[in-house]
Amino acid sequence: MKIEIEYEASWRNSFLDGSNDEALPKKGRKFVGSITALKKNENFIQREVTHNTVMGILNRLIGEQRKLYQARKDKVYYFKNIENRVSCKDEVKLENSEIVYLRNMSGNTDQNSFTGAIKTDDVIFNSDFSVSFWGVLELELDELLKFIVHGLDIQSCNILDPLLVSERFSQIGKFKSLAVEEKVKEVLEVLEKKFVGTNYKNNKDEIVPLNLYCSALYLQLDRLSEQFDMNSILTKSGTITGISKRLFTKKDFMNYFTTGDKKKIFGNPYIKKEKIKGLGELTSMLKKASGTLIIEIDIPRKEAKELKKLIDNAGVSSFYLGKKGLAYVTSISTREVKEG
Repeated sequence: MKIEIEYEASWRNSFLDGSNDEALPKKGRKFVGSITALKKNENFIQREVTHNTVMGILNRLIGEQRKLYQARKDKVYYFKNIENRVSCKDEVKLENSEIVYLRNMSGNTDQNSFTGAIKTDDVIFNSDFSVSFWGVLELELDELLKFIVHGLDIQSCNILDPLLVSERFSQIGKFKSLAVEEKVKEVLEVLEKKFVGTNYKNNKDEIVPLNLYCSALYLQLDRLSEQFDMNSILTKSGTITGISKRLFTKKDFMNYFTTGDKKKIFGNPYIKKEKIKGLGELTSMLKKASGTLIIEIDIPRKEAKELKKLIDNAGVSSFYLGKKGLAYVTSISTREVKEG
């Protein structure tokens, strides 16, 4: 038996993790098509027509509405003894790449944006301790290392504003990682003793400056608490909003100092950029394919006629293949398929 299906604009990428062969998690499958997620190579998922694709199509053609893994569990699954006799040939006639904008319906928020007016009159920027506290961020890296180990009397600060603090953190985030030299080891000893369990190294065993600056703020917080009541700038859990011992999260930090809510992400381009040695920067986008899918089923003519009758009764002549690609059944032949 031979079934030919013509399809147009079949998407050849997936934006969700997990598998269609498994039960759907309670919270659904995770969206991995965001800009942040696509920074990890494993989240740029490419798809091709597989045996499961073909079996899903055949089940759809006879009117089966359940997912393939659910249908297969049924004791009277129609294709139970036929699956190993099904083969296919995907004849792609046209393939192109397109930039599409995807909307994450789970309501993610922009990492670097905010809404509403900025409130600069907060106690964290207008107290007697503010200069000494935020001035830590203005220290050069060498000064910061000395500050962590020996302390330093900070007399001036030019970033007593949430936007300026955010900009400074952006600059710090671009600082090059440090090798673990003698003076750095001394800094690590102080911080690791003070903040047990905090990791300051990247996967190359180098020290990330951003981590040091974040922890230095908490170190200064502790030192200033001997002179001032610092509880007014802390959350119930004893942290500074948007700043951990290692990281700065702009959206959380700015959300505390603005009149609006966090800015939701309504769409982002599905695109992956990666630098490959010798080739430079490569850009990957959504692939769309058009062509003909030929399905061959090695069954006796009597069974082929029975299957064709089921397909005719179901009345399914068109369906989606690969998310948005529309497919049409163009021919069904119950004649014997001869090799060659």
